[in-house]
Amino acid sequence: MTHQKKALITGLTGQDGSYLAELLLSKGYEVHGLIRRASTFNTSRIDHIYLDPHEPGAQLFLHYGDLSDSEQIANIIYNTKPDEVYHLGAQSHVRVSFDIPEYTGNVTGLGTTRILESIRRSGNPIRFYQASSSEMFGGAQPPQDEQTAFVPRSPYACAKVYSYWMVRNYREGYNMFATNGILFNHESPRRGETFVTRKITRGIAAILEKKAQHLYLGNLDAKRDWGFSPEYVEAMWRMLQTDIPDDFVISTGETHSVQEFLEAAFAYVDLDMSKYVKIDPKYFRPTEVDVLIGNADKADKVLGWKPQIKFKELVKIMIDADLRAAGIKVPGEGDAIITKKFPEKWWKGD
Repeated sequence: MTHQKKALITGLTGQDGSYLAELLLSKGYEVHGLIRRASTFNTSRIDHIYLDPHEPGAQLFLHYGDLSDSEQIANIIYNTKPDEVYHLGAQSHVRVSFDIPEYTGNVTGLGTTRILESIRRSGNPIRFYQASSSEMFGGAQPPQDEQTAFVPRSPYACAKVYSYWMVRNYREGYNMFATNGILFNHESPRRGETFVTRKITRGIAAILEKKAQHLYLGNLDAKRDWGFSPEYVEAMWRMLQTDIPDDFVISTGETHSVQEFLEAAFAYVDLDMSKYVKIDPKYFRPTEVDVLIGNADKADKVLGWKPQIKFKELVKIMIDADLRAAGIKVPGEGDAIITKKFPEKWWKGD
């Protein structure tokens, strides 16, 4: 009888966690997710794939826990006995990390150590994926790849650098199958509303609905390498299917400024951005990362992974979703962009 793989995902209810859960379920996995207890519902991104555990065929199971609690993490790993752990949970907002640096270090940095140590003590051959970030490169000269030195420019980036090196230490010191996926910015209609790309696309929908008059942003000159989240979670899965654990940059190899994203988004809906966009200094970071652009050649050669969705299509996909959510007609042939390249399952619940 074929062994059914089990996976544990931290950050299950986030953008990447929800897409990864869909991918793993489609591959026949039993999926377990770590979620935080809250007084309000925070599972909207996974509601369309969740079945009550009493229902026949349920393959997605939720476990309350917190990355700051070692005992909870150890108990969940002991009880679920996963084959693979995908660690996506974090305080992941870069600007916010300047306001709560200690909390960011505890959850985003030490949270990784707690999971690694729980896996080591379990004695089980669990494969571990760490969601590293292109923010670790910070001020390093672009393009950035696996050999580029880290120059972190935020508390978030510093915490991620710490996690990266803990993964390397556990891999080399304890012979654990532990990998770092150094993912550059990746977006989707499930992106959190406070992240700049989603803030722009939701803001445009609100302006068209006459619910907002302006969109307030910070640094428009920052350049990022923006990809599509459903493609990036497939790269995560591929990393844990290799024979030898290693670290991989995942990116598109293109860089575009926030200004370019704005221009493309407003042009798509035929609005004059100069009438609506205003700059608010509170959204600037104390230390800025000017340019990020990744070289994912290693992922192409070893994992057979290449991005399909590039910048212009990504902008259209995100705007289309927010327009639909607001009941606004999508311009042109926006529907074809989504249905042509990805099955409907990626979009249910958005």
